[in-house]
Amino acid sequence: MQHTTSLLATLLTISTSFAQTSLNPQDIAAIKGQCGCHAVDFRYAETFSPDKLYTFKDRYTAKGIEWVFVDEERPGKLVIQHLLVAADTMVIKHWREDWLFQNTSLLAFDQNAAWKRQTLTPDQAKGQWTQQVFEVDDSPRYEGSATWVHADGRHFWESTVDAPLPRREYTKRHDYNAMRRTNHHEITATGYVHEQDNDKIIRSEAGDQLLAQEKGINAYTRTDETKCQAAKDWWAKQRTYWVDVRNVWNEVLANRPAVALRGQVKGMVLGRELDDLATSSLKGAYNSAATRPQIRGVIEKYLK
Repeated sequence: MQHTTSLLATLLTISTSFAQTSLNPQDIAAIKGQCGCHAVDFRYAETFSPDKLYTFKDRYTAKGIEWVFVDEERPGKLVIQHLLVAADTMVIKHWREDWLFQNTSLLAFDQNAAWKRQTLTPDQAKGQWTQQVFEVDDSPRYEGSATWVHADGRHFWESTVDAPLPRREYTKRHDYNAMRRTNHHEITATGYVHEQDNDKIIRSEAGDQLLAQEKGINAYTRTDETKCQAAKDWWAKQRTYWVDVRNVWNEVLANRPAVALRGQVKGMVLGRELDDLATSSLKGAYNSAATRPQIRGVIEKYLK
């Protein structure tokens, strides 16, 4: 009897462990639940500063149409691309997010366009999804790991991670150099909400000093798919090139203990050079074998 009880306990342990580490269909559904053609409302407001003399900056608001879609999927990985549509026909390549299941190797933002490799143990990563966020030129931005929660009819994922300044601020502000973001992604009946609680940090050898805190809400509401047709047409023409860009980036970043990028090289920026290469390489029949070394050459110019 004791042997039987011990055997049942062992089988239960194995079964529980397997359940915790297997892909949860609800996770996949939630990640894909962020996809579609959306009307997006971006809102940010500074809420607190420990410095009584600090002058709060004006609130930031913006609206847009954004197509969010799964561009690549395999077990344990989903690649989601964002494309903005302006004035009905102008398409802007926006950010990308890769979702990796039980990933144990992350790039952690340090400061000044520099990242350091961070390793999680298998136990720490068990059941978690890493959201890897990339810039419009597919360079790294930030990565966070957490568990999707499915409870009481809600489906959400939340992590706190350091990141560079957001695009809405890095060209305008120089009074802080790191942002500690708490990102909360929650699926709704009409789309999803990306809620943020952000600390604006002055990072130096002396440590981190909080400059101000802000609240951000990006509300994605599904709209008529025809509003994203221009984005779909654009991606059909551009996809082969930008898939090569992200695959070259994956090769460049693989196993690097640290990464640092230059902001400019001879007056040019990385995104502009990659856009120019896209224009020239897509004029005729696209040649991946010839273009990939050129992509790598452009990227490596900006690596410190």
